[in-house]
Amino acid sequence: MDLREKAAIVTGASSGIGEATARALANEGCDVALVARREERLERIADDIEGARTLAVPADVADEDAVAAMVERTREAFGGIDLLVNNAGVLRSDPVADAAVADLRRQVEVNLLGAMNVTHAALPDLLAAGGDVVTVSSMNARYPAEGASAYTASKSGVNGFCRSLRKEMRNEDVRVTVVMPGPVTTEMNDWAEWDGRPLGPEDVAETIVFAVSRPDHVELPEITVNTTDKL
Repeated sequence: MDLREKAAIVTGASSGIGEATARALANEGCDVALVARREERLERIADDIEGARTLAVPADVADEDAVAAMVERTREAFGGIDLLVNNAGVLRSDPVADAAVADLRRQVEVNLLGAMNVTHAALPDLLAAGGDVVTVSSMNARYPAEGASAYTASKSGVNGFCRSLRKEMRNEDVRVTVVMPGPVTTEMNDWAEWDGRPLGPEDVAETIVFAVSRPDHVELPEITVNTTDKL
């Protein structure tokens, strides 16, 4: 499917997978709304992208009102929304016994409720356009990680939410895809002491572009992206 002149929202776009995905979609000709909390970084990335229209929209995906305003700004700027990439996420690695409750809560608010907030707000446009919802989950959704209980729970919730949404969309033209990366070099993860080769953000971004560029009748429900140097 030709992605030229499609309008996309990418959350968590100020770094890592989100930034790489925004750039990759723009390279395919998409108009891209870059969403994250760090406004200066968003604007710098948006200004650096050439050959496509970009919009930097600072917003916390856990804030329902901010999300609604972000979707409205995107709609006004681009005339609609064809693609949504839910990528915003946080990770706090602590055993449950040592974790701050606020950190546990924040991971669920951003990783799970954030994806639900943005999907709910953008869905009317996606239904009208016959668009795509792509949500970045994690292999931790299937393989729980020690010291990452809230992160694992939030990503398991993401998978469940998307499976249910896919069933709701079975008579619609909206495709729903979950991308589950293995270890990725991002601000959230430090693999310096791991004797292996993690994925780069671009590896995941290329997978997302592949999923949304399939012919209209092809849906990729779940994609696992792992490194050959497995944990």
